[in-house]
Amino acid sequence: MIEVFDPRSVRRHRTRAARHPDQADFLVREAADRLAERLEEVSRTFPLALDLGCRDGLLAGALQGRGGIETLVSADPSPNFAALAPGPALALEPEALPFAPGTFDLVMSALALHWVNDLPGALLQLRQALKPDGLLVVSLLGGETLHELREALMEAEIEEEDGASPRVSPFADGRDLGGLLQRAGFALPVVDSDTVTATYADALGLMRDLRAMGETNAVKERRKTFTRRATLARAAAIYQEKFGQADGRIPASFQIITLTAWAPHESQPKPLRRGSATTRLADALGGVEKPAGEKAP
Repeated sequence: MIEVFDPRSVRRHRTRAARHPDQADFLVREAADRLAERLEEVSRTFPLALDLGCRDGLLAGALQGRGGIETLVSADPSPNFAALAPGPALALEPEALPFAPGTFDLVMSALALHWVNDLPGALLQLRQALKPDGLLVVSLLGGETLHELREALMEAEIEEEDGASPRVSPFADGRDLGGLLQRAGFALPVVDSDTVTATYADALGLMRDLRAMGETNAVKERRKTFTRRATLARAAAIYQEKFGQADGRIPASFQIITLTAWAPHESQPKPLRRGSATTRLADALGGVEKPAGEKAP
């Protein structure tokens, strides 16, 4: 397995963010509210649920009075965040879950899984941790996230330092995630995405918020030295030139991809056997059926 991210850096960034958890939590709060709303569409109870990447319990707060959850277990890579979450909580790595197969009725995660190196393996572990007919509802950042910042930093670094290094973490492509869910053994997968746009006075304000969120660069091959002031200044200028709005502020795009799927169970709907249709497609569409190879007039 190729390690794209450095787990120690991810944990260190989250631990730093745990010092002031509400300083820049708007994005995770938005994602948590969306997951809670998604759960309202499911009319069943969940005796035991897992909040993976719990931070200080934002999702637990959003779930108050919703979702029919009886016990919520909180877990985070940072022990400092886990200590802030309500109820039973523990520190763990999302790629090394300590739970026995069939433990949970529900697994939820708000913007944590985009930091795992082996996403297919993590999804497989989550499926195994679910009981049959258990539900997975998670969100993660997608590939369009921070495309403005990525472009500005790359151009500035090429201009000022004659080369570019990974400055913004790569994110998953929403078109591939449905296949990953099926590969992990989930049934009835649904993938959808939406973009949340925040605005800032300048690029440096955005970078400060990313640091406060614990979402700064954790790519293993990133440049380990501090970025030059000239490079940062040029990146801010390019950001403003290319993406600045009429009011002088700059936009920052965050693509939130939501995954919903179920652990397989015999009661779930099954696709019809190939060739078992009883109605012709031509009749349904009001057209005329033509033999293969015959061109329509």
